[in-house]
Amino acid sequence: MFPAAVTAVEVAGLGERLDPAIDGRPGRRLPDDAATGDLLAAEGPLGRIAAGLLGAPARPVRAVLFDKTPDANWIVAWHQDRTIAVRERIDVEGFGPWSTKDGLLHVAPPISVLEGMVTLRLHLDDCDDDNAPLKIAMGSHRLGYVPATQATTRAEALPTFICHARAGDVWAYSTPILHMSERSRGSGRRRVLQIDYAAAELPGGLEWRGLS
Repeated sequence: MFPAAVTAVEVAGLGERLDPAIDGRPGRRLPDDAATGDLLAAEGPLGRIAAGLLGAPARPVRAVLFDKTPDANWIVAWHQDRTIAVRERIDVEGFGPWSTKDGLLHVAPPISVLEGMVTLRLHLDDCDDDNAPLKIAMGSHRLGYVPATQATTRAEALPTFICHARAGDVWAYSTPILHMSERSRGSGRRRVLQIDYAAAELPGGLEWRGLS
């Protein structure tokens, strides 16, 4: 956890700029734009965190904004994030199945690709026990690919850590870690900007979609 990685002024401004993008939806994938570019760039607060974990080549390859509210409230069961966004479909061994999310082409890569990534979660609101904090299964990023039908069993066999946060805090975790969140029990919002970073290129002519 990186406490107060983003200042209160920056968080407030980011929330104002991103609220129109979410528009009452529970989540939305975001392009690179003025609202997020400075934070995610190599010299920005999130870019520096990613570089410290993955090395200087780290770059953002996907950004998603989540917004839990009393009107948009849901449970996320134990799971691994299993897909990446790419520019075009090129059939490469080990990559698949393919899908489209928010108009962007996605594919499930080999687990080795996910193990070379890091996910950052920037909290735009305080997040306590009543506000659906992320729960992670400690050490589960070392399990390799976990079938969806086994995710809950494998996660519950490991210690659970609850990721409380204050607005401006950033949590970082290995992308394939097993994680989940409950419904929010509070009356406020729980906005999180989640960014996947990668340092390695993809094989066989595949290219990261990135945020452009």
